[in-house]
Amino acid sequence: MKITDYIIRQETEKDYREVEEMARDAFWNLSVPGCSEHYFIHLLRQHKAFLPQLDYVLESDGMILGCVMYSESDITDEQGNRKTVLTMGPLCVRKGYQRQGLGKALLEHTFRLAEEMGYDTVINFGNPDNYVARGYKSCLKYNVCFEGDIYPSALLVKTLKDGVFDGRKWYYHQNDAADPCDDEQAVAEYDSLFPPKEKAWQPSQEEFFIHRHSLMRRE
Repeated sequence: MKITDYIIRQETEKDYREVEEMARDAFWNLSVPGCSEHYFIHLLRQHKAFLPQLDYVLESDGMILGCVMYSESDITDEQGNRKTVLTMGPLCVRKGYQRQGLGKALLEHTFRLAEEMGYDTVINFGNPDNYVARGYKSCLKYNVCFEGDIYPSALLVKTLKDGVFDGRKWYYHQNDAADPCDDEQAVAEYDSLFPPKEKAWQPSQEEFFIHRHSLMRRE
């Protein structure tokens, strides 16, 4: 069923469990066997870099069908000049309601708010197929990279206005909100609070692996 009647509003504490369950179902076995996104959402809400002003859900008929969250990170140029940017994620749409424009609606709504708040750059690490239609471009086009001049194909940059970048090199330093997700035991302990689900392999995991490990270089 095509969803056209919905509201976009800020997440409240009463939404926490539903949002985490939705994210768990949507991401389960998508990128790796199982997932950690529900644990990451739990951690992010408590992190100093988290921006509750940009924590939004999309709701229809009393059911949350999507969510998006943002946090602050930094980029620095080769002279040490620092700039605050937004790290987007997670973005999640309930399983069974994807590919209906709900994620697009959440992004466009929060992009406008972010620009009004004074931010001009949004960065996230993900599958380019899911984001280039929303105005994201390769990090290479803006000369934004990880330390060591590493330009991953999955590092995507969205500018909220023209003229943000002038060609100089910028190094992206993502905040550490997701670091505890590398602890498999911690993820498993949090996941045990949810109904059991079977971990399994599926082709999308190989796609994610390829995007995550593919690098580009400047000519």
